[in-house]
Amino acid sequence: MLNKLLKFDWILLISVLLLLGIGLLSLYSISATGQSNGGLNVFVRQCVFSALGAAVMLFFAFSDYHYLKSYSTAIYFAMLFLLAAVLFLGSTVRGTVGWIGLGPFHIQPVEIAKLSLIIFLASFISQKKMELGETGRLIASLILTAAMIFLVLRQPDLGSAMVLAGIWLGMILISGISKRTLVILILAGAILASSGWIYLGDYQKARVISLVSPESDPRGSGYNVIQSMVAVGSGGLIGKGIGHGSQSQLNFLPEKHTDFIFAVVSEELGLFGSWLVIFLFLVAFYRIKRIASRAPDNFGYLLASGILIMYFIQVLVNIGMNIGIIPVTGIPLPFLSYGGSFLLTAFAALGILLGISGRREYSEEKKE
Repeated sequence: MLNKLLKFDWILLISVLLLLGIGLLSLYSISATGQSNGGLNVFVRQCVFSALGAAVMLFFAFSDYHYLKSYSTAIYFAMLFLLAAVLFLGSTVRGTVGWIGLGPFHIQPVEIAKLSLIIFLASFISQKKMELGETGRLIASLILTAAMIFLVLRQPDLGSAMVLAGIWLGMILISGISKRTLVILILAGAILASSGWIYLGDYQKARVISLVSPESDPRGSGYNVIQSMVAVGSGGLIGKGIGHGSQSQLNFLPEKHTDFIFAVVSEELGLFGSWLVIFLFLVAFYRIKRIASRAPDNFGYLLASGILIMYFIQVLVNIGMNIGIIPVTGIPLPFLSYGGSFLLTAFAALGILLGISGRREYSEEKKE
């Protein structure tokens, strides 16, 4: 066990733990004033989730990730069932039926669905690459992914649906497709994106419009973007200090413990803190890319790449909406935002990455 522990990618692990520390520090800051829901509950709960997440991470890190391939189909259909069940049994939070109550806690199945889709697609693509050919693989994987996206859109959760679509597109691209297929995909995506406007809800259209001109509705759809940009800009070079951010402490900043946690970091730790967060994410991305490129087999490569795509989309969208260059879609920031389902899933993905990394080291030693 100690031998396996030493083979972990410690640079990746340390960068993630530092991100988690910054997130906990920010949550403590906005909880300590007692003005967030439940006083210190958000911070204490996140500490509990972090401890559980560490246990989940170690479980997957010490397990052989090839077992996931064996159960990938069962995981996929179980996830479909759970996403369908939440439509009938779920509780509504901020207009989305996305949570299932479990005692004092609530599970958000769509967060688990993201990792489940990665496991399923990695297995499906690696197994069917020779059997179905490029077109067959593309269509089959699209239909299977669309079934999951459809259920998520019914909640409705457009942001998570976009992440699932991004995971599918990214994994299909890295699995190797021809230039002709790539051009067709780009054209189809452009047509869908342009025609999708008519299917957006009024509040979703308002969010897109507020991105271009947030001042047009400063008390409505543009409020979140304006408050977030004020928080980010007011931090200056070194920030106002932990617990001294006026936007976050006086509750001007909405959803500060989840969607806008990056704005809290920017306001209280300044440009230095913001760049530190981005730097740590870049280090983590580089190490995950390295793990993917050095994976012992194609399944490990696709699995690590899919997790990298998931993390990257989440970070890009969250920071983008915090600084006002991407519409607000309710996507949390990995390891920083509050949320049990999200944090446990992020730790499970990290454990899988550490398992792939350790497996390669073990294979190399065995060859020697």
